[in-house]
Amino acid sequence: MNVASVPLTDLKRSAASPGRRPDGEGSVQVQMDPNLKIGTAKVFAVYGKGGIGKSTTSSNLSVAFSKLGKRVLQIGCDPKHDSTFTLTKKLVPTVIDILESVDFHAEELRPEDFVFEGFNGVMCVEAGGPPAGTGCGGYVVGQTVKLLKEHHLLEDTDVVIFDVLGDVVCGGFAAPLQHADRALIVTANDFDSIFAMNRIVQAISAKAKNYNVRLGGVIANRSDATDQIDKFNDRVGLSTLARFPQLDAIRKSRLKKATLFEMEPSAEVEAVQQEYLRLAARLWAGTDPIAPAALKDREIFDLLGFD
Repeated sequence: MNVASVPLTDLKRSAASPGRRPDGEGSVQVQMDPNLKIGTAKVFAVYGKGGIGKSTTSSNLSVAFSKLGKRVLQIGCDPKHDSTFTLTKKLVPTVIDILESVDFHAEELRPEDFVFEGFNGVMCVEAGGPPAGTGCGGYVVGQTVKLLKEHHLLEDTDVVIFDVLGDVVCGGFAAPLQHADRALIVTANDFDSIFAMNRIVQAISAKAKNYNVRLGGVIANRSDATDQIDKFNDRVGLSTLARFPQLDAIRKSRLKKATLFEMEPSAEVEAVQQEYLRLAARLWAGTDPIAPAALKDREIFDLLGFD
């Protein structure tokens, strides 16, 4: 059944019937083609508020996995297409741009048209996104995975990291959750970031009803303190996997088009590198699935001290 072509009333009616419920009950969402399963690689989807540092986190985590000897593929899922910027040192063409250039005849594409090698061998793909106000991010993700599979590029991959557009948790941009084993949420120690995190928890919980994805935990970024994050985690049943402080070296690394593993050595840079390596090792070893209970909006205001 093509959910996008079914009236919302029919979706609700079919959801009440026995058996498997439509993905995204009560809404129109993009469903995964069952033939597009990624395979044996460990797949992580990184979410968080816009501007929180997901791309910096994803790129450094990719390098950390590569330093552990893993074959890594990072897929940027943002129209800005800058997820892999520090890995490739440039803005690479997006899958949608390349497909458009051949009038969407995917059979004309070669892997080198849309896959680029970045620092320390990390393979990089920018899915891109539809023009503003048109199309669906879920379609973009689906086409990207389809191309990777058709060219057998996932067969020699140990780790896949989806770096996903911030704030938007509609069916389209929740599509990477359909492929992921674990979802990771990047947040800072402030109200807006935690509010966005709560929304993402809701999206992941919805996808977990029909897919294998489970929450892996929280990555505290740009956070010298974590008291607000800790308070939220304790309330909903989350845990923090790693913490990265507000360091100027992290800001400078992006300006230099570099990952932290390429920055001039210093005690603070080495400490952050070790935290990324520790996080990668922990994720590779496997984290227990988490099933947190998201809060209602008013409950977050009350919890974090707003009148």
